[in-house]
Amino acid sequence: MNRGRFKGLALLVLAISQLIMALDYTIIFVAMPSLGEGLGFSANHLQWVVSAYSLAFGGFLLIGGRLSDMLGRRRMFMIAMSLFGLGSMLGGLSDSQLMLIIARGLQGLGGALLSPATLSLIMSNFEQGAERNRAMGIWAAMGGVGMSLGLLLGGVLTSFIGWEATFFVNVPIALFTLLLAPVVLNESTAMSGRKHFDIAGTISVTAGMLLVVYYLIQSPISGWLSSTTLPLVLIGTALLVSFVVIEKLSKGPLINFRMFRNRNLTGAALVAFLFSASFGTLYYFLTLYTQNVLHFSAIQSGLTFLPLTLSAFLGAKFITPMLAKVGVAGTIASGMALGGVGFLLLTQLSATGNALGVIPGTIIIGFGQALVFTTMFIAGSTGVDPSEQGVSSAVINTGQQIGGAIGLAVIIAFISATLGSNATMETMSPAALNSSIHTAFIISAVVTLIGIIVAFAALKRIGGNTPEEGKVIATH
Repeated sequence: MNRGRFKGLALLVLAISQLIMALDYTIIFVAMPSLGEGLGFSANHLQWVVSAYSLAFGGFLLIGGRLSDMLGRRRMFMIAMSLFGLGSMLGGLSDSQLMLIIARGLQGLGGALLSPATLSLIMSNFEQGAERNRAMGIWAAMGGVGMSLGLLLGGVLTSFIGWEATFFVNVPIALFTLLLAPVVLNESTAMSGRKHFDIAGTISVTAGMLLVVYYLIQSPISGWLSSTTLPLVLIGTALLVSFVVIEKLSKGPLINFRMFRNRNLTGAALVAFLFSASFGTLYYFLTLYTQNVLHFSAIQSGLTFLPLTLSAFLGAKFITPMLAKVGVAGTIASGMALGGVGFLLLTQLSATGNALGVIPGTIIIGFGQALVFTTMFIAGSTGVDPSEQGVSSAVINTGQQIGGAIGLAVIIAFISATLGSNATMETMSPAALNSSIHTAFIISAVVTLIGIIVAFAALKRIGGNTPEEGKVIATH
C-alpha cells in the first residue's frame, strides 16, 4: 500500500496512463484521411492503421493481466509504457505503410500489458474504501474523457502540425510516467510460491483471440463466409475451446474460471461488451458524418466533439451521488439510457446540416458515457481477490475490445445487406451515407437498451443490499 506523500502523484501517473490509452484509440480517426494520403494507403489497407492496434490489444490482454499478477504490477507498467512509447515514436517516424502498421501493433501490445497493470496498481497503492473508490473513479473517468478528447486533439494536431503529431504527442507523456513510476508507485507483491507459466494456455488463448479478432475486422470487407476468413475464425474458435480445457487441467492456469462465479465481474464484462458495441462505434460514424457528409476539415471535425468531451468531464462528477442513490446497476442503466436518447437524437442529422445539429445528442451521450465507463470498472473489481485484479481487469477490457469489433462489424454488415451492394461507406454519396449513419445510430440505441436489461439482471445485487456491498457504494 502506498503510504507515502506521493499518493497524489501516483494517481496522476495512473490517470494519465488511462487517458493516453483511451486518447490513442480515437485520436487516429480524424488523422486518417491525411495519413492515408501521406503514405499512399488504399481504402482497404487504411483500416489496418486502426485494426493493427485492436488486434494486438485484444489478443494479448489476458496474458498481460496474468503477467501483471505474477511479475509485479509496477514492473509490468513500466515495460508496457516503454513499448507503448516506442510504438508511438515509430508511428510518428513512419515513412511506409508497413512501418506504420507495425508501430500500431506495438502500441496495441503495450496497451494490452498496460491496461491490467494500471487498475491493479490502484488496488495496491490505495486503501480499500473511500480512497480506493475515489482513485478508481478518477482513473476510469479518464478513459471516458480520453475517447472524446482524442478526436478534438487529433483534429488540432493534424491541421496545424501533421498526422505524425498524433503519434509524437504520446512520447513525452510516456517518458513523464516512466520517470515518476519508480518513485511514486509502490510495487505490488508478486505471487508467492513457485510461479507456473501456463505456456499452453497462453499460446492457445492468444492465437485464438488474434484469429477471432482478425475475422471480425476483415470479414466486413472480404465477406463473412469468405474462404480467406472463415477458416481462420473456425481455427480461432477451436483454439479458444482448447484453452478452456487446458485451463481446467492446468496447475497454474492463466485464468481461473472460478472468477466467473463472481456475478459482479461477469456482469461488468457483459456491460463492457455492450458499452463498446454502442458508445464505442459513435466515433467512427460521427467522424464519417462530419468529414464525408459535411466535408469538415480535420480541425472542424475535431472541434465538433468538444461538447461531448466537456459533458464527459461533467458526467464524471455525478458518479458518486448516483452510486449512493441508485447503486452500480442503476448508474450503469442510467448511463445506457442517456446514450440511447443521444443516439436517437443523432438520427435526425441532415445531409445538409451543420455542427450545431450534433451538439444535443453528443452532450447527452458524453454524460452517459462517463457514468457507464467508470462504473463498469468499479463493479468488476468488487469481490475480486487482490491476487487476481490484473486478470479481472483484462477480462473487462477484453469484453470492451471484442464488443467494439463485433459492434462495428455487425452494424457495417447490416448496412451492407440493406444496400445490397459492395459499396463502402467511405465511397457513398453524402445523402446515402447520412442515411446509413442513421441506421448505425438506431442499432446503437437498441444495444444500449440491451445494456439496461443486462445491468439490472447481472448487477442487481450491487447497490447496498448487503453490508459488504453497501460499503462499496457508500464509501465511494
